[in-house]
Amino acid sequence: MSYTHYQEEHSIFYETLVTTLLKSFESRGLKAVEIVHKIDLDAPNHLGSLGANGQTMLKLTFNTVQQLMDIRNSLQSKVRSNQKRESDLKNTWTFQPSNLSYHRNNDPLESLIDIREYDVPYVVRVCIDLNIRSGAWYTVTPHHHDIGVTLSNQDVEKKANPTFLAFDIECTKAPLKFPDAAVDSIFMISYMVNGQGFLILSRHAVGADVSDFEYTPKPSCPGPFKVFNELTEKDLIHRFLDEFVRVRPQIVVTYNGDFFDWPFLEQRAALYGLDLRTLIGIERSGEDDDGEYRGKCCVHLDAFNWVRRDSYLPQGAQGLKAVTKYKMGYDPVEVEPEEMVRYARERPVHMATYSVSDAVATYYLYEKYVHMFIFSLCTIIPMSPEDVLRKGSGTLCEALLMVQACAKNIICPNKETEADAKFYEGHLLESETYIGGKVECLETGVYRSDLEYTFDLVPSAFEELIKSIDRDLNFAIQVEGGFDPLKVRNLDEVRNTFFHRINFYILNVF
Repeated sequence: MSYTHYQEEHSIFYETLVTTLLKSFESRGLKAVEIVHKIDLDAPNHLGSLGANGQTMLKLTFNTVQQLMDIRNSLQSKVRSNQKRESDLKNTWTFQPSNLSYHRNNDPLESLIDIREYDVPYVVRVCIDLNIRSGAWYTVTPHHHDIGVTLSNQDVEKKANPTFLAFDIECTKAPLKFPDAAVDSIFMISYMVNGQGFLILSRHAVGADVSDFEYTPKPSCPGPFKVFNELTEKDLIHRFLDEFVRVRPQIVVTYNGDFFDWPFLEQRAALYGLDLRTLIGIERSGEDDDGEYRGKCCVHLDAFNWVRRDSYLPQGAQGLKAVTKYKMGYDPVEVEPEEMVRYARERPVHMATYSVSDAVATYYLYEKYVHMFIFSLCTIIPMSPEDVLRKGSGTLCEALLMVQACAKNIICPNKETEADAKFYEGHLLESETYIGGKVECLETGVYRSDLEYTFDLVPSAFEELIKSIDRDLNFAIQVEGGFDPLKVRNLDEVRNTFFHRINFYILNVF
């Protein structure tokens, strides 16, 4: 078979494969199939003349993400069976054209041996393909014939100055209990926007009205506050939502708001028939209780995610008060959690100062550290600001590599999956690496033979080691090694070696 003939059959085969795919999956949402050429770095000849021109691949396009997921599952099952068959027959098939002839006479889908870039999030895929970045400015031109727009004149140098609002809530709680939105209530909401602070309090828990005041912990962090004294919790929540609509922030900032402020506020508002999604466009993403809160018309950035990933502060110093000391350079107002409800009734001004101190710290922490950091990353990473803030560093680097791979016409490899079980020297590993572990060194230092050092050794411990030599050897041979001790030829030699070493340490130390 000549090369020209091979190319012709090669083209006919792929056209047949395209037709088969459309016939099989068009009713399930497959929109189009396109023959493309991509460089595959996993291919053994990707640096050669044929590999440099790219491997022939099929690009599948869908109308919705759900359709992609559905068809992907079907194709993955087919690909796995094809890979197994190819592995079984790799010693008998050596000439590629014969493979094509084989598949031509059978099901064309049996030629699918790999599937790539099927797990790329939809937003990332769109941003890469259309070269869109959330941190850039564009000239937006609407289409007259449909609802689409055209983005042009990308500008990544002009600094964005959106309106951002930072808020914090204070709740009642039972003694020695964590606040529970089912029974506890919100009695203060403090927030800052455009350098102006606001405090909304509810007299159902606060003992007296509070007048406007100023909380400025340092000259670079001014905090003039206007106070709204409301009668009930319902009035307090109504006021906050009305103010939110009035201010119309492009960015909402919290500190651990994904897991406390937003879910608590959402549940309390629901008791009064108020829906955050309908009124201000904020809702939880995902169905689980650990989902993030995102906005339809604004961005929610939880500064706690920046602290955990990018602040380099130790685990025990990631609370807002500790972060304020280390990053902002001043000591915030502190109140014991068990004293908050009592202070609200007996010392409302002091409790109000404590409440606004959290809003001030969150506002200026975001302004000084988080805003430009996220904005800069958003000019190069094809993700939304929420994802740029919340995703791990490895995921962000992967997104950058995908951008460059797309620009160089390189197909991305699939993510490596770890084996179900790993062994070390014949022993099953429960976990190869783990997070949160620590190693304690009881006594540290450099020990030298010419310096006297007193080791705290117990003679009875060495006597126990001598007595248990036979037991430990039998355990190592029978249980761990799975051998018969009677068949070990040098058992006595190994036993005597351990015995003499222990006696040597006893004689030289004691």
